[in-house]
Amino acid sequence: MLFSPYLTSGTVFGPAEQKPMTLIDGGRRPRSQPNIVFILTDDQDLHMNSLDYMPFVQKHLLDHGTLFRRHFCTTALCCPSRVTLWTGKAAHNTNVTNVVPPYGGYPKFVSQGLNDKYLPIWLQESGYNTYYTGKLFNAHSVDNYDSPHAAGWTASDFLLDPFTYWYMNSTYQRNKDPPVSFEGRHSVDVIAEKALGLLDEAFEASKPFFLGVAPVSPHANLWSPAFRHGNHSDLEDIEFSAPVPAERHSKLFEGIKVPRTANFNPDKPSGASWIRKLPKQSRETVDYNDNFYVQRLRTLQSVDEIVDSIVRRLEELKILDNTYIIYTTDNGYHIGHHRMQPAKQCSFEEDINIPLVIRGPGVPQKSISDIVTTHTDLAPTLLEIVGAPLREDFDGLAIPLTEESLAQASETRHEHVTVEHWGFASNEGQVFDYYPRLHPNNTYKALRVISKTYNLHYQVWCNNERELHDLTADPGQMVNLLHPDEEAPEKIAGAPLEKVVARLDSLLFVLKSCKADTCTQPWRTLHPGGNVESLRDALSPRFDSFYEDRSTKIEFDRCEIGFILDAEGPQFKQDDLLGAFDPKWHEWT
Repeated sequence: MLFSPYLTSGTVFGPAEQKPMTLIDGGRRPRSQPNIVFILTDDQDLHMNSLDYMPFVQKHLLDHGTLFRRHFCTTALCCPSRVTLWTGKAAHNTNVTNVVPPYGGYPKFVSQGLNDKYLPIWLQESGYNTYYTGKLFNAHSVDNYDSPHAAGWTASDFLLDPFTYWYMNSTYQRNKDPPVSFEGRHSVDVIAEKALGLLDEAFEASKPFFLGVAPVSPHANLWSPAFRHGNHSDLEDIEFSAPVPAERHSKLFEGIKVPRTANFNPDKPSGASWIRKLPKQSRETVDYNDNFYVQRLRTLQSVDEIVDSIVRRLEELKILDNTYIIYTTDNGYHIGHHRMQPAKQCSFEEDINIPLVIRGPGVPQKSISDIVTTHTDLAPTLLEIVGAPLREDFDGLAIPLTEESLAQASETRHEHVTVEHWGFASNEGQVFDYYPRLHPNNTYKALRVISKTYNLHYQVWCNNERELHDLTADPGQMVNLLHPDEEAPEKIAGAPLEKVVARLDSLLFVLKSCKADTCTQPWRTLHPGGNVESLRDALSPRFDSFYEDRSTKIEFDRCEIGFILDAEGPQFKQDDLLGAFDPKWHEWT
């Protein structure tokens, strides 16, 4: 990776101590609250090194900000992840769990009452103007964009379905105007123009602003004959292909291949459930996937140019120093890893560990942070930046943005990530008899626990198969320590394997239905005495009997395509601990 040389700067101030910038625009106008530019790509990877191929992201963001190297999405699928990002809530609390109705998409977002309970509403209540261009949610379409309009935006120019992923035939809808087709123009170039126009509009309004810019790169290109007439298609009838770059980028990176990591098209199967049944990919498939990868890198060049144009415009307007720029994506991506075709929706690192770069007043420059952060943390972070009160029902914590607070967080911040998914797993590459467009029963609950001494991934599938990976010894997650075909060590994380599994299962049992503080402080829920804050604490022998014999284990009743409570198995209830655990629970904690 390109980022190891970045060191922490000596800057110490930040949002909490930020000094008002009393005059801007050459000393003519006051502005005290910082502006925010939020750039959100679609399906961008961290583990295939996509940031290495984005020189303007490196120049303007990595060189002037902090890379959060352990940032995770909590659902590796576009719409649920975006709803989590803008609401600060995990998908099991938004009930938006898919990309299309009845379990997901914009109609589900609206039906769950979230259209007046998400970030732009709260920013406007804090005195901000809010602007957005690009993809908001899946199933936000030419048919339903006005029923109702997405709330909370001072001005907007949304990219609409079914044209969202058709790179050379996009349709946008500005404010309350009818949709307009941009057939023949590259979608990301259209967004680039709209982003600068909204930035100018925001500046002229003389108020602090939030600007969201959401290009579709590097998502796959999607096409169906029905799209041309503005109609929708069933997912299995849509043609997926490699993303389409702008012509000026179409010859770049010839010969570049997907990084050949240990888990790329491996000789042995890995994981569990449908993934473990996949055969090794053929030479022809690998070649196809390498081209798919190069096309992703090419389409990201247009995004890189957006970063450059926005930063240069902020400099011209003399407001760059009072602006936070946040760069991230909705979820990660795999190509060939664990023998899988191009897609996302798994809980392997490629799909959930994603780029997050932040620059702004007080943010350390040329820095890398290893604190654990997730998409549930971004809404709290943005409200803290603008000085607004945080909501009590947030499932995440604000991300520290100063050198001092980051150093403190490295010692005190929680070490876990909750990951969840419902329904199918898609195949965005070549379709085969053994690898259809959609794999059913990709419903699971998963957990990442990361500290200085252990690095673990635990997952329970809806068929109740289990996975455990020790990423310290096996960073590619090739050895499922709970599969009967694998030889498991007697100890991991410094403790017997079965004791670690028992703790992880109980932790995930709490997190799979957590709300608010329980999501960030699950150990305190299990141990109200406050004597357990981490997996290491929970591994104390005094708790062995409680975890191994007296706690409720995670299990699903059945596989479902969406979040249906009676399929999810036993649920942890914070107000009914004795119902979930042994009656002598208090004696063991």
